[in-house]
Amino acid sequence: MNRKLFLAGVLAAAAAIAAPASAQVTVDMSEITCKQFGEYDANTQAFVSEWMAGYFSATKNLVVVDERYVKRNTSKILAYCKRRPKETLFKAIQKNAR
Repeated sequence: MNRKLFLAGVLAAAAAIAAPASAQVTVDMSEITCKQFGEYDANTQAFVSEWMAGYFSATKNLVVVDERYVKRNTSKILAYCKRRPKETLFKAIQKNAR
């Protein structure tokens, strides 16, 4: 009986150790620079673009995000950011997105 209890304890401890820890990551979207945005992989750029599109749509009380505009604006922002790598992405979007 003690052996089964010991084995159950070892298995429970192993499961607890093997469980991945979830770290909370906070990103201040207003601090992302054009240079950083340009260095992101395509998936991260898409995520940030979608988030920013949702944010700016909400500031205008719009409830729909049109993918065509997100893609077009992302291309415009990337071109703008290549010329101004130190500018924040937030400002670049404010100046260029429609």
